[in-house]
This record gives sequence, structure tokens and C-alpha cells, in this order.
Amino acid sequence: MEITKDIRYVGVDDHDIDLFEGQYDVSENGMAYNSYVILGEKIAVADSVDGGFVDEWLGNLEAVLDGRTPDYLVIHHMEPDHSAGIAAFMERYPQAQIVASMGAFRMMVNYFDTDFPERKMVVKEGDVLDLGGHSLTFVGAPNVHWPEVLFSYEATDKVLFSADGFGKFGANDIEDPEGWACEARRYYFGIVGKFGKFVQAVLKKAADLDIQVICPLHGPVLTENLGYYLDTYNTWSSYQPEDEGITIAYASVYGHLRPPLRSSHLRLRLAARRFPSLTWLATTWPRPLRMRSATTAWCSPPLPIRARFSRS
Repeated sequence: MEITKDIRYVGVDDHDIDLFEGQYDVSENGMAYNSYVILGEKIAVADSVDGGFVDEWLGNLEAVLDGRTPDYLVIHHMEPDHSAGIAAFMERYPQAQIVASMGAFRMMVNYFDTDFPERKMVVKEGDVLDLGGHSLTFVGAPNVHWPEVLFSYEATDKVLFSADGFGKFGANDIEDPEGWACEARRYYFGIVGKFGKFVQAVLKKAADLDIQVICPLHGPVLTENLGYYLDTYNTWSSYQPEDEGITIAYASVYGHLRPPLRSSHLRLRLAARRFPSLTWLATTWPRPLRMRSATTAWCSPPLPIRARFSRS
């Protein structure tokens, strides 16, 4: 798939997986493991894929290379669903160098019993990989959501390679009827959510970049209305509500403690007596309170997020 004239998609779709990371149900729509190729005077491959799809990935890569040889394998994130193909790539392309953070190379020793010492290039925040006609500037993104993570920005085509940031559940060859936000929300809060302050830090760095395309390691390449995606991540990572309301939390094995609707409205009125700022809600609430299961709440659409993100 062509993303820009010189940037191509070589990832794979996984329809065999039931539980992503052994706990997140993806049995209906599968999962995507994304990888990209930047074709400059030199060629860089961005990330690999899950271990069960390395041969398919290498085949996709060969088709795009069309006889050329890659110069670099850039690793943004060392989680095994993105790094399992490193050893096979390095064996197939013995002249290629591997580009990653120092933290990533430390992990490689544990994964592969080597960090490819004769062929490694350690990069950090602000370093630039010049490909001739294209370049990658590295952006530190520690704990989004592993400590070794880097983003990179390709200045010519204005593309942000965002590792697991802006990812979502679901294979890319299936159209998601719920749109991006539903499964992106479930992915974010299940995997990245507790690292909100680190997401906020990298969003501040992204605000200084002219981004026209976001290439995550899971889910679709984002090419339109990027302010929406950036603002959504800003909302999630700053723990702001997506819509106004009140949550009444309860836990019950058999449902006997579930508050009835009348009880919920009564509790709102009682809360308003103690907290006058809630009076408007208790007296004007226009719809029944929604009782949501923790496993089904993700796809109940909130009100649209209004753009608050600024690059200034």
C-alpha cells in the first residue's frame, strides 16, 4: 500500500488471534501489525511484525523493494509483536544496520542473545537519520507504553511514526463499523492509559511538528482530520471526560446491588443538596442514566470531542 510516493506499508493482518496480549478480545476483527518502508537514496524499514507472520512480512518487503536492498531497520518499539522479525531481517540483509534506542538494544540481548554489535546504531531524542531525500528525526517517547520507545518524524512527507501511539484493535482489511475511536479507546485505556503523563509529554513535542500523516504500529494509517486524533489523545491522556455526566459505580456478582433508575435520580438529588454545582444536573437531566458494563462501555459513543489541540 502506498502511503506517500516514497513511503509504503508492508504490515500484516492477523485473523487467527483471539486474545491480544492474552487478555483483550479481538476474535471478531483480528489485529494488524504494521511495518513501513521509506524509499530514499537509502532505504529504511520501520519495525517488524509478530512472530507468526515474519515470512509474510519479508515477502511484502521484497515486493516493495523490487530488487533493492534495505540499509536500515528502524525499531521504534521492542514489544514482540513488533520485534519478532529482527533476527530474520538481519540474517537476510547482512549489510543492513539496525537503528534503535539504547534501551531497545538492551532488550535485544535478552530476546536474541545479541544486540548486533557490529551493525547497531544507537539513537536518541533529536538525532537524525539521513536517507537522502528523506530523513527521520527521532522523538523520545519513553513509557508510551514501554521505556525504550521512540517516535520518528519524516520531514519531507511530514509523517509521524508513532509506535503504539494512536493504535487500535482490529485488522486493517476489515472496515470497522464503529469507526476509529471505539477500538482505539479500548486499546488506549487497556494498554497505554496509565501512562497519561508520558503521552502528554510526547504530545507537546508533536505540537511543534507539521504532521500530515500518522503511522502507528496497530490500526489504520491516519491521513485526514488529524486534529481530531491528536485532540482525542490529549483528552484521554489528561483524563478529561469526553462528555458531561455523573458516574454511579457499583459492583455486584449477581446484580442484586444494581441501583434502579428511581434510586439513581434520588441519589442525584441528594448529591445536589451537598454539592450545589450538581443542582442543574439533578433537575434537568434529560435522559435515563445509562447502566454500562465495564466490558461494553467502550463503544457507547460519547459526544463529539471539540478540537482543543494547538500546534502553536
